[in-house]
Amino acid sequence: MNYGHRLEFGTFITPTHQSPQQPVALAQLSEQLGFDVVTFQDHPYQPAFLDTWTLLTWVAAQTSRVRLSANVHSIPLRTPAVLARAAASLDLLSGGRAELGLGAGGFWDAIEAMGGRRLAPGESVTALSEAIDVIRALWDVDARGGARVDGQFYRLDGAKRGPAPQHPIPLWIGALKPRMLRLIGEKGDGWLPSLPYLQPGDLKRGNAIIDSAAEAAGRDPREIRRLVNISGRFSASRGGFLQGTSQDWVDDLLPLVVEDGVGTFIVMGDDPRTLQQFAEEVMPALRSAVDDAVPGGSAGSRVRPSVALAARRPGIDYDGVPAALVAGAVEPGDPEYRTARGGYLRGGSPGLVLRPTSTSEVVEAMRFARRHPDLPLGVRSGGHGLSGRSTNDGGLVIDVGRLDSVTVLDASRRLVRVGAGARWGDVAAALEPHGWALSSGDYGGVGVGGLATAGGIGYLSRSHGLTIDHLVAAEIVLADGSVVRADESSQPDLFWALRGAGGNFGIVTSFDFVVDEVGDVGWGFLTQVAEDPADYLVRWGAAVEEAPRDLSSFLVMGPPRNGQPAVAQSRSVVESSDPEVVVARLQEIASIAPLYDQEVTITSYASIMQNAGGTPHVATGEPLAHSGLLEHITPEFAAAAAAALASGAIYFFQIRSVGGAVSDVPADATAYAYRSANFQVTAMGASPSRMAEVWATLYPFFDGLYLSFETDQSPDRLADAFPPATLARLQELKHRYDPDNVFRHNFNLAPDDAPAEVAS
Repeated sequence: MNYGHRLEFGTFITPTHQSPQQPVALAQLSEQLGFDVVTFQDHPYQPAFLDTWTLLTWVAAQTSRVRLSANVHSIPLRTPAVLARAAASLDLLSGGRAELGLGAGGFWDAIEAMGGRRLAPGESVTALSEAIDVIRALWDVDARGGARVDGQFYRLDGAKRGPAPQHPIPLWIGALKPRMLRLIGEKGDGWLPSLPYLQPGDLKRGNAIIDSAAEAAGRDPREIRRLVNISGRFSASRGGFLQGTSQDWVDDLLPLVVEDGVGTFIVMGDDPRTLQQFAEEVMPALRSAVDDAVPGGSAGSRVRPSVALAARRPGIDYDGVPAALVAGAVEPGDPEYRTARGGYLRGGSPGLVLRPTSTSEVVEAMRFARRHPDLPLGVRSGGHGLSGRSTNDGGLVIDVGRLDSVTVLDASRRLVRVGAGARWGDVAAALEPHGWALSSGDYGGVGVGGLATAGGIGYLSRSHGLTIDHLVAAEIVLADGSVVRADESSQPDLFWALRGAGGNFGIVTSFDFVVDEVGDVGWGFLTQVAEDPADYLVRWGAAVEEAPRDLSSFLVMGPPRNGQPAVAQSRSVVESSDPEVVVARLQEIASIAPLYDQEVTITSYASIMQNAGGTPHVATGEPLAHSGLLEHITPEFAAAAAAALASGAIYFFQIRSVGGAVSDVPADATAYAYRSANFQVTAMGASPSRMAEVWATLYPFFDGLYLSFETDQSPDRLADAFPPATLARLQELKHRYDPDNVFRHNFNLAPDDAPAEVAS
């Protein structure tokens, strides 16, 4: 039978040490010829061979695409706990190209001579089973507590887990005997025998044993890839199995795919000519033959493991996911779920994450969501937002992170189109060669979509305004699945609403911005002693308000700790490349209090925004944050803030400067209406009750709030975020553009009598 696996090809190279660069060169040739995987035998007791693990690491550095594996590791001489971390490390370093072939032993005299333990056949199977448990336990970084395996041969006693591989590393097991085959069915991801050691019918008999064991373990046999090492010789005339022309090879291998389910053929041998002929003549012909012979063809069909199927959440039509979205769909139990479930600070457990790659696929995702009216719906761009709108528990998430292009539409107008899934660090890097920039928060890992529909308070706000002030058009998928362009002349009401309350009206797929000419800027990171926090706040606020617009400054302050004075950290941008101007602006802040540390440079805006790591956002927490907009930092507010910090209820307290160019825009020009504020305040805490108590002492000073940093989604917060006239207009538009209240799982603009569910 055929198991529906994608047809793949590999090479099996001798790790000879007589010519140490030869296996490396053959691996590079394998990659150039289009092979999928390169493997090396692992016999640590063989002095004629290079150490296989060292060789795998070196080859990974000398290649860029091909996957790498031992064929197979001798577990009695490879401590599984160390092997797990080595494989995960190689996978991370190589960009997800490590695979793991495992063997129970054999060659016991040589193993014992190297200090390994001689095991009886039954013991070696048990030991390998325990080794698999050890490896998987250390990779399971989401499990709570230390890793524990109480085995006879291998144990873990609370070992720290990790690192997690970049991709799910399959465990391919070399085996021939029934007990080993049953182990593959129970725990393995692949069967890897060598064809020369098999007798006619062994593949069919072995598959039957594996399949039976898999079903007994509650697994789908299709989860287990069937690989086989092959060898032969090309010749002009037929001489036996894999002895003949390229077509003879195709004829010999095709039944192994169709009847025995082989999904990977690994060519043994070090002859470059054999590898080249196989790659150029056998591989494409065999793929074509398989395309004609089996459903799904050589591309195969996706099989979700039984553990993933068991993790599905109720109420979701998983089998009804549109075909265009299936490849990017992530379910609980899928390997990608760990990084797709939540965001930068907020965890989540959605039932399904859809990751469209185009506007048309967003439309498909929207239609799918409408078929599930009772489920929460989250929309995600970068996954950085605190408010919780981009994830949920048991519902749907439409993640537009793959819509991440940055395109210059008209250089003369500085008109740029940015995909909603792009991140601001990438946008800044794309604009820098043109001498352009766009004010956009303070962290390069933030997604464009969330920030560009809420406001966008950034390091250039006082000189160039909010991000939304540069928006001239947007493409948006509405709740009914229609696609519209909103700008000042087309859908002007919607365009107005998008700039400050966009999450209520649809899914923006792209934004058109007119960006600014911005050269090198001054960057100042000052750490200061705040003996009197209230006095520091007043003086910092005054320095910022009185400064020219070319200065924007963000302040983070914490409470006094361990008898030491409070620390204030300011990050400031001065839009000037003149050192004297930069120093003069920063000196006004530096003179407020003694400096612990300072970093002052002339750099590009793009370099400032390259402050986000490349690893995906993974979080499990439930952040608690409140936000407020403030006209001035008065002594009264400063005293209340200092007391709130001293209470210990707040672990993060930030004030961002606004004002300047932000205030030039009329209050009714966009849904973001509180334009007169000079500061935006964010506080984060752990205890809801304690935070409520201290925030109540600060709340009277605020006039407006910034939704992106607010986690309280109660209706009262809408009244804080929008003046009455603005809120009334938004609610009227909500009824017009989203009458069924599809986008309700956020700061919902619909009044209490709005529909609570979506019509199917």
